[in-house]
Amino acid sequence: MALSRVCWARAALWGSAVTPGPYVTRKLQLARPRAGLAWGAPRSSNLHLSPKADVKSLISYVVTKTKVINGKYHRFLGRHFPRFYVLYTIFMKGLQMFWADAKKARRIKTYMWKHNVKFHQLSYREMEHLRQFRRDVTKCLFLGIISIPPFANYLVFLLMYLFPRQLLIQHFWTPKQQIDFLDIYHALRKQSHPEILGYLERVIPLVSDAGLRWHMTELCTKIQHGTHPAIHDILALRECFSNHPLGMNQLHALQMKALSRAMLLTPYLPSFLLRHRLKTHTTVIHQLDKALAKLGIGHLTPQEVKSACYLRGLNSTHIAEERCRTWLGEWLQISCSLKEAELSLLLHNVVLLSINYTGSRR
Repeated sequence: MALSRVCWARAALWGSAVTPGPYVTRKLQLARPRAGLAWGAPRSSNLHLSPKADVKSLISYVVTKTKVINGKYHRFLGRHFPRFYVLYTIFMKGLQMFWADAKKARRIKTYMWKHNVKFHQLSYREMEHLRQFRRDVTKCLFLGIISIPPFANYLVFLLMYLFPRQLLIQHFWTPKQQIDFLDIYHALRKQSHPEILGYLERVIPLVSDAGLRWHMTELCTKIQHGTHPAIHDILALRECFSNHPLGMNQLHALQMKALSRAMLLTPYLPSFLLRHRLKTHTTVIHQLDKALAKLGIGHLTPQEVKSACYLRGLNSTHIAEERCRTWLGEWLQISCSLKEAELSLLLHNVVLLSINYTGSRR
């Protein structure tokens, strides 16, 4: 009986052509309920994974282990090198934010290319994102150029640590540095305010219209006495800034250098480049103002309001949000009333509207 079972098992497993006798067949049939699956045909295993599943499980395992190791590394730095850990965390978060900005800028540019949309046709937030990202890329490009020579990358890291305001974008600043550096930049542009106001006083005799001369004198007197000018006081001088002597094409080199410093642009360029940069920068702000007026100041977050005010000449880091919204509303009333030929007034408005505003003098 045992021998017959062995023969039958060999025949089932190896495909033997030997046919068991009727006695053996009957015995096996009686024994099948007890044998169960032990003598059945071999089944294929369901435990085998496809190559794609194997790759996914491997990637999942690697990612999990990397997160565990990274967490241990962060805890090690936090315990043993706390100051370095703060800088390391800010640097890594800065890289993530800059990468997110790059991806968003790419999506906007792709949308513009596919739908044939111009810059001024975008929404306010899209326009502002592209404008700021271009400035950030320009700053990072300088770091990339000076790190090209061999072993210069070590020097670049040292320079980034020693001069974060000059070499790094805001993503890599600490919260304290953001306030301090913005104060420093505003102090630098305030140094040009007396020069700009002095030039306005000197051109008063060159204004042909007597009424415009009187308005210009009154405006300069109010500002020198610390009075914040009204909107109608500034708009009354639109004609002076559309042609001689204060039109964009009539500005002298020294005046353009002072206005460039007031706009946080480099003044160390030839006159024709200074004029082109001032025109381009003022035009972008004018387009942003139109998009912002369409959106509404009430839809801006507090940070967006402060950033918009700072771009237009107001040191908003130490001014309450409501005061910033009020000032931004005054700016928009002036900007949206100007034509393209009158943008020189918008350029000078960076000084005229911000110099005596409550809370802006530090």
